[in-house]
Amino acid sequence: MMKELSLKLPPHIAYDEVELKKFISSETGYEENRIDYLIRKRSIDARRKQIVINVTVDVFIDEKAPSLIPEQREYQDVSNRPVVLIVGAGPAGLFAALRAVELGFKPIVFERGKDVRERRRDLAAINKHDIVNPESNYCFGEGGAGTYSDGKLYTRSKKRGDIMRILEILVAHGARENILYEAHPHIGTNKLPPLVAELRNSILKAGGEIHFNTRVTDFIIDNERMRGVVTASGKSYEGIGVVLATGHSARDIFSILNNKGVDIEFKPFALGVRIEHEQTLIDSMQYNAKDRGEYLPPAAYSIKTQVDLKTGRYGVFSFCMCPGGFIVPSATAPGEQVVNGMSPSRRDGRYANSGMVVTVSDHDLDAYKEFGALKGMMFQAEVEKKAFESGGNTQKAPAQRMIDFVNKKTTASLKDTSYQPGLVSADLRDYLPEFVAESLRKGFLNFKRKMPSYFTNNAQLIGVESRTSSPVRIPRDKESLEHVRIRAFYPCGEGAGYAGGIMSAAMDGERCVEKLIESYGSK
Repeated sequence: MMKELSLKLPPHIAYDEVELKKFISSETGYEENRIDYLIRKRSIDARRKQIVINVTVDVFIDEKAPSLIPEQREYQDVSNRPVVLIVGAGPAGLFAALRAVELGFKPIVFERGKDVRERRRDLAAINKHDIVNPESNYCFGEGGAGTYSDGKLYTRSKKRGDIMRILEILVAHGARENILYEAHPHIGTNKLPPLVAELRNSILKAGGEIHFNTRVTDFIIDNERMRGVVTASGKSYEGIGVVLATGHSARDIFSILNNKGVDIEFKPFALGVRIEHEQTLIDSMQYNAKDRGEYLPPAAYSIKTQVDLKTGRYGVFSFCMCPGGFIVPSATAPGEQVVNGMSPSRRDGRYANSGMVVTVSDHDLDAYKEFGALKGMMFQAEVEKKAFESGGNTQKAPAQRMIDFVNKKTTASLKDTSYQPGLVSADLRDYLPEFVAESLRKGFLNFKRKMPSYFTNNAQLIGVESRTSSPVRIPRDKESLEHVRIRAFYPCGEGAGYAGGIMSAAMDGERCVEKLIESYGSK
């Protein structure tokens, strides 16, 4: 017999298996040795003084609860099947490849960077020696930018695909089963690399191909039909079509498409800084307690506001908040300075960090009109170059304390930081566009009124957070997902402007390859 219970519990019961079973026994009236349970959903409600954990469980009486862990899928051999070409081995590319295998087609994936293990050497080089490998870094390489990140797995794109299907595939390849029921699941930067490697192994075992250190330098287009790609070695590959899953930082790909006359367009994005607080401050602010205790996870936050400038109304908002995490250098070429954030699975670091960014719209880029669809990309690049110069022409990040920035005051001494290359005291207005700097200043004053403890000179604004999303959109048909003019060409994921994280990118990759095979697989 099975029955469902919806419970409101204190943290010490909700997060302790032994105590939770005792509570369920008391609630149902059955002895502990007669029951088993399965958590279906768990979320934190911190709106009251007394924090409540909402837990939905299936209770099984006199029988064992089924396992949440799905069986490893058995993928068919596609080594001699028609070919689907996929550019990029991030979440969109890897899940597109797996879905192609399931549908009986052979994926050939081209990844400009290295495999997930080899990437680590290049990450160490940028952190310790200021050496940026333009092909292998925090953005490029197997798993994409999401591999070395917080690994957030929640998304608002619920109508774009099967969320549970993606989560189950991740669990089958090594993710913890709690991602199937936590309200805001994440994996963590230390757990993602082996999981990505397992996804790769499934593709290769089925007869698919993944070519690392292989940059696509051209596209084969015949009579407005995408036939294939050309790599940096000069080798050509053809297939039934191409899924483009490059990620938001593939500037060379955007330029190639633009130069070939393939329709692309400017897409609004956001730019700003990364802000770092002590995690204990965020915990006390969000949980209304000096100490979150041993059961509650490190607290996250999400804040936003609107500010008015003479040039218009701007959104200021937190982005990719990483509890207990650290800030990393995310440049993809020498001579630029970019930061991002990540967290390990335990989120047990001393600091919390988050992007704090301002919307950038078409009307903000009049000075870049000559670049057409690439004007946002060129704007990004110029700000990143100025930030690099402001940091002393190294990967050290220009930084300023929050209240000093608001008061337009130079920071005399900076605090310790999680950012490994180090910080340089600088006026952020040296490199931030005026409308971004002023929007941030007003935004922080608005946040001060809402959350006084958030506004502190112990918080530091670091580097430039410029890669929040792609500055271009590659237009596609809403129904077929095919490019509006080039047949058999399916732009997908973050780079094409249709996703914003691991989950939405993975679902978009699946949908695009399904549409490609549906339209061209029988031909």
